[in-house]
Amino acid sequence: MQRNRRPGRSSVRRPRLVLAAGLVAGLLALSGCGASDSASDASSGDGKKAIGAPERGAADAAVGRPEQGTDGSASQRKKSDALPAGAHVVRTASLSVEVRNVPRAAAAARSAAEGSGGLVTDEKTERVDGTHDMSHLVLRVPQGEYEAVLKRLAGTGKLLSRTSSAKDVTDEVVDVESRIATQRASVARVRKLMDRAQQLSDVVTLEGELSSRQASLESLLAQQASLKDRTTLATITLELTEPETAAKDGDDDGPGFLDALGGGWHAFVTALLWLAMAVGAAAPFLAAAAVLLLLWRPVRRRLPGRRAPRTPRPGGSSPAPPAS
Repeated sequence: MQRNRRPGRSSVRRPRLVLAAGLVAGLLALSGCGASDSASDASSGDGKKAIGAPERGAADAAVGRPEQGTDGSASQRKKSDALPAGAHVVRTASLSVEVRNVPRAAAAARSAAEGSGGLVTDEKTERVDGTHDMSHLVLRVPQGEYEAVLKRLAGTGKLLSRTSSAKDVTDEVVDVESRIATQRASVARVRKLMDRAQQLSDVVTLEGELSSRQASLESLLAQQASLKDRTTLATITLELTEPETAAKDGDDDGPGFLDALGGGWHAFVTALLWLAMAVGAAAPFLAAAAVLLLLWRPVRRRLPGRRAPRTPRPGGSSPAPPAS
């Protein structure tokens, strides 16, 4: 009998290698599947985000909500764009409004100006042709309340005309500020020279130069104050008038009882005044005539006058002669 041969080492190692290769392949397959699944999940999530972002933006736009990175102050941004920070603008406006009652509308205009923190610099009210009133007002209001006050004034009646203007004086303000700084430095230098001057002629010359430069500095300061006032407060000129149709309609109506009564009373008072004037004019002559009459009566009694003859009595006796 032949003896059975033992398997060699090579035949024993082959199944182990095959098994190890199978395990490695399985692990690689499992890891590949997991990576693909995670990648697909990530890609699907990114797709959902990419698709959902514009949808949410469209929904927000449809609903009227602001998108990310915006706020509800669009009007403020427009104002800031129209008037940059540090800008200096002089605003003026002129309004002509027809109202039913001028005094009441003028009181409302004063209230609007003072309520906004401004003031009334000029006011004039007069009656035109004895039929309707007219008022002229000049209002100064802060720049921030300029548009609101304009709308309030225009809403008091029928707007006839409106003009407004805005002038940018930023360059002028900056120039004045620079000149003021330069002038102040110049005044300071002259004063230092005066402190060091020893001769009288030098002191006199420096005093004249200091006075001139100080006057220029004060002029620049006044100009700066004027610019600050004009850029801080806006000027509104308001004209208030009453409609003339009411006066015309009143003239078309015929005179009534009260009109006749008023005319009669006026004629009566006028007649009394003329009578009083006539009496006053004749009073000196009447007084002189009265005085002459009083003086004439005693004088007339003392003068000898002719006496009328007495008639005889019925008994035939003549009247006795008067005693001498």
